[in-house]
Amino acid sequence: MTPTVSAAAGYKWRLVIAYDGTHYAGWQYQQSPPTIQCTLEKALTRATKLERKDLVLVGASRTDRGVHAWAQVAHFVTPFNYDNLASIHAALNGLLPSDIRVREISPAVPEFHARFSAKSKVYHYKIYNDSIMDPFQRRYAYHSIYKLNTVVMREAASYFVGKHDFSAFVNASHNDGVPDPVKTIFRFDVIEMGALLQLEVEGSGFLYRQVRNMVALLLQIGKEALPRDIVPMILASRDRKELAKYALAAPPHGLCLVTVKYSEEHLRLPSGCPNTSFGRHHTVSKCKLPFY
Repeated sequence: MTPTVSAAAGYKWRLVIAYDGTHYAGWQYQQSPPTIQCTLEKALTRATKLERKDLVLVGASRTDRGVHAWAQVAHFVTPFNYDNLASIHAALNGLLPSDIRVREISPAVPEFHARFSAKSKVYHYKIYNDSIMDPFQRRYAYHSIYKLNTVVMREAASYFVGKHDFSAFVNASHNDGVPDPVKTIFRFDVIEMGALLQLEVEGSGFLYRQVRNMVALLLQIGKEALPRDIVPMILASRDRKELAKYALAAPPHGLCLVTVKYSEEHLRLPSGCPNTSFGRHHTVSKCKLPFY
């Protein structure tokens, strides 16, 4: 059965957003310093002529200060439908600064929730492992001048896979109250691409700074400053102070939210709504100037 949207309940729209988080204080709304959510809401209020309270913008992940995203997912609502989404898509990207782009905009079923409908999230953490830093990687990869042993890092990362209490790997946060510390890690891969190491972790969800804390411990193990079996020991402690004896959180600029996964049911397009917009190309029918 094709899902429908009731006009009385409003219309829900799903966004896929990419951003360079260098100059932002994370996703979560606050006026100063600027955040991704605040900047996006300002563009949405201008494009839709609605107030912030009416849009009810929600993001899938509350990325931290300096963290990037290739596919952050968010949703907002409007009391009206659109005939097509290409125009509002172009308007949003025209209003947003160049370090934030809406990659996709699509109609969403009423049951869809950017945060609570997510089945898993995938983060990448990049490490540039060479004596000299590549200047083109400096904003998106952590520079390790110590030669890392990727074999032991891979073995240590495997201890994180499965369902665990990650209390030892969470920093205190004022946003979530007392979150459930039990999360499931589906995979944790260490991939070598020349001097660049890409740590890919997929989980049911992540606690505040959990990924950066896991990466920090793996870095110490990769330097061979710690044994690989320290991971289960710290997990079993369920004590953040235990991890703090060995490692501080890895810097935020190496971290990127790459994918948020949902069930097919939540991604179905409702009837009576426009197709997904992936942006539109502009064409020139006739070239008026010669090329030299």
